[in-house]
Parts: sequence; C-alpha cells; structure tokens
Amino acid sequence: MSNRMWGGRFSEGPDEIMEEINASIDFDKKLYMQDIAGSMAHILMLEAKEIVGSEDAQKILHGLDTILREIEAGKFQFSRGLEDIHMNVEARLAELIGPAAGRLHTARSRNDQVATDFRLWVRDTVDVIDGQIAELMLALTEKAQEHFNQVMPGYTHLQTAQPITLGHHLLAYVEMLARDRGRFGDARKRLNQCPLGAAALAGTSFPIDRYMTAKALGFDKPMSNSLDAVSDRDFALETLSAAAITATHLSRLAEEIIIWCSSEFNFIKLSDKFTTGSSIMPQKRNPDAAELVRAKTGRINGALVSLLTVMKGLPLAYSKDMQEDKEQVFDAMETLSLSLAAMAGMIRDMEPENRYMRRSANAGYSTATDLADWLVREVGMPFREAHHVTGRAVAAAAEKKVSLDKMTLEDLQAIDSRFTDDIFNFLSAANSVKSKTSYGGTSPQNVRMAAKEWLALLNRKATKFSQEDLEDD
Repeated sequence: MSNRMWGGRFSEGPDEIMEEINASIDFDKKLYMQDIAGSMAHILMLEAKEIVGSEDAQKILHGLDTILREIEAGKFQFSRGLEDIHMNVEARLAELIGPAAGRLHTARSRNDQVATDFRLWVRDTVDVIDGQIAELMLALTEKAQEHFNQVMPGYTHLQTAQPITLGHHLLAYVEMLARDRGRFGDARKRLNQCPLGAAALAGTSFPIDRYMTAKALGFDKPMSNSLDAVSDRDFALETLSAAAITATHLSRLAEEIIIWCSSEFNFIKLSDKFTTGSSIMPQKRNPDAAELVRAKTGRINGALVSLLTVMKGLPLAYSKDMQEDKEQVFDAMETLSLSLAAMAGMIRDMEPENRYMRRSANAGYSTATDLADWLVREVGMPFREAHHVTGRAVAAAAEKKVSLDKMTLEDLQAIDSRFTDDIFNFLSAANSVKSKTSYGGTSPQNVRMAAKEWLALLNRKATKFSQEDLEDD
C-alpha cells in the first residue's frame, strides 16, 4: 500500500527494515508544539495572502488546536508508519477536517518545516538553559557572600599555592558561567531567523509573505537564502558548543566538590539529599550527584562531535542524514538542564568545614610569595633575589618542621639581616588574603563587593525554570 502522504510516485509500502531506519516519530514528537505553532503561522499567512480561503483556513486552525490539546492530554496516537511529527499531525488533521487539511502544505516542504520546528525548539531550550545558569550563578554568589572571608588554600597543579577565600573561589565559577550565558545568548541571536517558506530548497512560486510568518513565530526575520535555510544546522552546532563548554565548567566544579568531600580534604559536607551510601561499607557518604554531573559532560561533548560528523560531508541542500541531528541535541540539552539543576542544589546544600580549610590554608608554606613580596616592597630587593632568599627561608622552616609564621625573627635574620618584625604581619593565611586588594584579587573586601554587584545583577535579571520544562509530557 502506498504512503498516501507521499503521493502517487510510490506503489508499494516500505520494507519493514526501511520503516525502522526511516521513522523519527519516536523522538521528533518532542517538536509537536513547535510544529503546530509553525503550521498555524503558515496557514494564517496563506489566508492573508488569499492563497487559501478563509473557510478552509479556519477549519485547519481549529483542527490544529484540537490536535494540540489531544497531544497534551495524552490522547494522540502517534504512528511510526507516518514517519515523523509533521506527517502524524497532517494525517490526524485530515481525519478531523477532511480534504481541507491538504491545503496546509501549500508553499512549504517538510524541509523548511523541520528546520523551523528545530530552530524553535532550540531557541525555547536556550531560554530555559539561560535561566538555569542564572540560578546556579545566584546560588554560587549567595554562598560566596556568606563566606567572603573564609580562608582556604588556592592551588596550582593541585599543590598548595597561595591562600585565597572560599568566596573568591566560588565567584570564579560565576564569571565562567556568565560567559556561558553570553555564548548561549550569541547562539540565540544567530539562530533567530526563520526558514519557513524556503520550501524544499528553491523557494516557491506562490506569493507568500515570509516576513509575516517570521514575525508570528518570534523570529527577527526570514532567512535570506532558501538553500541555506533548509540545509544547515550550524545553529544546533553552536548551541551544542556552548553546552559543551558549560558542561566542562560544571564538570570542573563537580570535581572540586568531589575532592573537597573526601576525608583527605574535608573542606565541605553534603547532606543526604545529594549523597549516597555503600552497599557494603556503612561509613561511606559518596558525592554521587557531583560524580554524575562530571560524567554527563561526556554525553554532551559526544553530541557535539556526533552532529559535526553528521554534517561534515553533506552537499547542499537537504539530505536524510539530517534526521540524525535531533536526538543528540535533545539528549544534550536535557542532560545539561539536569546537571545545572543538580549543581545548583549541591551548592545551596554544601556546608564548608571552616576549621579544615583554615588549617590547610596555613600549611604548605602558602605565604612564601608574601614573604618575597615583602622583601621587594620593604627592602627594595629585586624579585629574583627575593625569590632565592624566600626559598632559603622555606628550607629552614621545613628543617625545623614549622610554618613560616612560626619562624622566629632570629631565624629569618640568620638568612637575611634586613628582616624585621613587620614581616610577621604578612605570613599568616588570613593576613595574606587581606593584602590581595588588587582588582580581581582575593581580599575579603574585594569578594564582598564583587558578590554584592553580582547579586544586584542576578536578582534583577534571573528567571527561574524547572527541569520539567524540557521533559516530555
């Protein structure tokens, strides 16, 4: 039996294997809202341009509204034999209103239809993700404000480097996430052009108004080249690129949470809400939520590589390869949404162990640079010489098995006679962080000011979204 949606060219139905590989309804039914919105905008334009009569146009609009309510109520029967969301909706429309349904596809193709639907879904999802990133930024900033002067060790090579504040550390991720929001915002601006009306690839001879449909769907304008409109998915690639970078930032933060929760560090505690136990070791409290955020980055990165590979060898215009563009985008964006929600929950849940942070901040000769800076500033010593003198001081402290601030003045003067009592104002971790007042530095006053500025911005602009916004009904 021929597929009546394809017309008379095919006299036989598809082979069972062909149907299996060809059908996309299992995943592209997620586009139902966007598909119906695009069809409504299209028929209103056809009616306005007198390409379709008002009576048929109103029947189509009523039928599409009925289908939307059926899908949302879970009463719509999706058919794999009809391949995709577009043909499922059109077939149901024909059942509801009869032959008038056939007028809906005037002056369009599934090629421009799916490109429009997909852009609408990506745009809607970017808006959700933007709100979730803002929520995570807010959680980090509030925690930073609360712990603006909590001393902790800063690391390079995961070796103790210099003392910093916990607030400063958390605000570093706020800055990263702000750039992530910027990347998603840039992607949204570029994707916000409408393919509808490009038809299969060459445009159409009907006197359509593409500006009307673009405006109705919230696009800035129609895409200006019909070939480009149906054949590129760079908007999805750019969005996945932003998602992969964001996921990488989340993974780095997750890794730190995992390390900080370990008994070797003991910098923070997470409650039962974001940890699990062991089936055999009763003492265990595993930071599984953070570990899963770290792991899910691989899925998001993989989606980007997958779609790049799909697109890399396609001649213009549309090829069926592009049916493989959606599953990885759907999965990546929903995975990122879940990861953002989990991370925001962990940040709000975590409780710093101030005593352990402070002890670690004072260990490992973390104020050695402060000693060298003092020699440069107070004695006028060239930094390279000060670096050498400081190295000798660290060696002497190590031999005595004490920290630098526990060295006596006589010990230090035995290394260089120009040391004075004033040096001890700079050798504790707390005093070290207080001295870092340069712009962007870790001093508590800097951190408090930065947190205040971020809170003012985020409370003015942030919008809350839930994970359910991205889920199937």
